[in-house]
Amino acid sequence: MKVGYIILLLSIIMVLGCTTTRRLTTPVNLTEQIKRQKGLVAFWDFSDTLGHPVAGGAKEVRLIASGQPKFTNEGPLSGKAIVLNGKTDYWFIKHENSGSLDVNTNAITVIAWVKWSGGTGFVAGKWNEYEDGGKRQYGLFVSLPYYNGSHQVCGHISKNGGPTPPFPFSIDYSASPQKVAVNEWVCVAFTYNGTYIKSYLNGVFKERKPELIKRTSGFLTDKPQGLTQIKNPYYYPDGMGNNGSDFTVGAVQLKKGMGNFFKGEIGGIAVFDRALDSDEIKKIAIIPLKNEYYLDNNYKDGIFNRH
Repeated sequence: MKVGYIILLLSIIMVLGCTTTRRLTTPVNLTEQIKRQKGLVAFWDFSDTLGHPVAGGAKEVRLIASGQPKFTNEGPLSGKAIVLNGKTDYWFIKHENSGSLDVNTNAITVIAWVKWSGGTGFVAGKWNEYEDGGKRQYGLFVSLPYYNGSHQVCGHISKNGGPTPPFPFSIDYSASPQKVAVNEWVCVAFTYNGTYIKSYLNGVFKERKPELIKRTSGFLTDKPQGLTQIKNPYYYPDGMGNNGSDFTVGAVQLKKGMGNFFKGEIGGIAVFDRALDSDEIKKIAIIPLKNEYYLDNNYKDGIFNRH
């Protein structure tokens, strides 16, 4: 009988404890969390349909649509998102007007909330692949299949702005082992700390093992079979240059004109002038069911479920 009473008492204590915990938890607005992060350069949640960021040090910048701007009322942050057709749509800020988006700290974080409809898609950054031999600096992509990044989150960094010698294109990017889901809201991100580039999907970083990189055979006499690299994290100690590119969203400048068009929706973009650590990324690079979550929620694969 005593054993039964003890079990009953413990059960009551556990229930009360859980109830107390839930009462003490406070809702956290995700956009407010992002705004409070140190080193925030610019943050767009597209509640301002004129292209102004809602927070960050670069208050003077403004994204301009290349044509008629298109929005949808389903963004995961503000309830709005820009719509890109994957053919002609993109947004831009001219280099001379990009202010502190021309990051010179040799470190960067770019986070975006996207619904990707497939194909190689440039999300955001300063990445010009053609003018003056290339003005690449930093860029977040979804799916770069040429060098082992198909359907993955890819973070590009360049020191000099041109292709990676002796290859025809830049090979210097991280690529998440996780695949990006098509036509679903996800959060894609990458960081660079001056030494390593890291790709994240829904706040989660996963390492990749060394692998042979496609389309690198026949370029190096000492590596005739091609390069073997680790794509996540990607070792790149060269640093990040300041090469004069426009800041663009949804496309980059190629030899033939604008290309690598993103097809789908983008509901938010955040740029930081430092490499956020994994704990920081885990807290904000997520897709909430609503733009409010609770501190004691269970966290799984970048999704916070409310009580």
